[in-house]
Amino acid sequence: MADKSSQLVINALTRAAATATSVPWHGSKAAPGLFPATAAGKQAAQRCREENYLAAVPSAAVAEPKVDGAGGTAVKARPTAELCALTDKGLAYLLSQVSPRQVLEDMVRVLEAREGQIAQLLACARSAQASLEGLKANAERVLQQVRASERPAAANGDLKTLFHAFQASSGNGDGTSLDQTLLGHLTRWAASGALEDCRLPDLFRHAQATVAGLSIGQFHDALRRLYDSGTISLHPWTGPLYELPEPPCALLVGHVVAYYASVCSAASDDKVTG
Repeated sequence: MADKSSQLVINALTRAAATATSVPWHGSKAAPGLFPATAAGKQAAQRCREENYLAAVPSAAVAEPKVDGAGGTAVKARPTAELCALTDKGLAYLLSQVSPRQVLEDMVRVLEAREGQIAQLLACARSAQASLEGLKANAERVLQQVRASERPAAANGDLKTLFHAFQASSGNGDGTSLDQTLLGHLTRWAASGALEDCRLPDLFRHAQATVAGLSIGQFHDALRRLYDSGTISLHPWTGPLYELPEPPCALLVGHVVAYYASVCSAASDDKVTG
C-alpha cells in the first residue's frame, strides 16, 4: 500500500509541475484531477496536504439557475472542485524522487501542446478580424449606394419607391432656415444643462415640426454643412450597430456612425469627437 500511495503522490506532483495553473485535487470525467477518487487516491492527497507538497487554492462558486416549487427561478451558488498547486517543497521532493530530465520532458510536452492551442486561437482571432474588416467595407459600400440612390421617384405604390420618395422629398428647399433651426435647437439643448448630447432622431423630429416636408436627406445635408463649417460637433454611436435605435437618422462621417450632435463653442479642426 505504501508503494502504491508513493506512486500516486509522484504522479500527482509530476502533473502539477507540468501545469502552470491550479488543478483539482479530485476531478471528474470532464476535468480530471491529480488524484483518483478512490480510497488510495484520497489517502495520497491527504499526505500531500500534510507534507505541504500541494497547497489548496481558493476557488469561486459558480452561479446557476434553479427552478423552485412555485415555478419561478432563483440563482444558487454551486461550489466548484477544490483546487491545489505545487509548492516549492513539493517540487523539491519530486526532484529527489525522479530524474529532473523526466520532469523537464513532461513540461516541454505541455508547453508544445499549449503552443498549439495558442496558435489555433490566434488563427481564429485573425480570421474574425478579417471578417470584421470585410463586413465594415461591405457596409460602407452599401451605405454609399443607398445614399446615391436617394432621389425623387414617382409614388407608384412600390415600397422601395415610396421609401426613396420619403428620403429625398423636396421640402421647402430653404437650407439656411433649416441650418438655423438645427443650430438654434442645439444651442437651447446645451443651455438646458442636459447631461448628454442631443440624439439625431430627436433633432430630426424637432426640425420636422418646424420645416414642412423635411426629408432625411435634407437633414443630413444640413448636418454636414454645419459640421464642415465647424459650427457643430458630431459624436459617434459607441454600442453595437444592431442595437442602434432609429438607424435612418444616423449619419456616416468617414468611418464613424454619428448619432449625437452638440453646438461648438468655437471652431475646431477635430470636429468628430468620441
